[in-house]
Amino acid sequence: MRLLDYFRKDTSQQSASMAKERLQIVVAHQRTSRNQPDFLPEMQREIIRVIQKYVKIEQDQVSVQLDSNDACSVLELNVTLPQ
Repeated sequence: MRLLDYFRKDTSQQSASMAKERLQIVVAHQRTSRNQPDFLPEMQREIIRVIQKYVKIEQDQVSVQLDSNDACSVLELNVTLPQ
């Protein structure tokens, strides 16, 4: 009986650590999106609509990121195109 309890405890520790990792990912994602300008989500949707006119892609295949420094801002667009 103690042998089965040993395995059950290990499983709960694994799921707890996995839940912790997932929560850290969600928090990190929210922190990065909090610093983005208001127009960026709408701009991403418009870019996706334009690309979808020519190539069939899903929304998760496009990422838009705005990097800023003292002198300028850079808009980075990554699109995963189908083969």
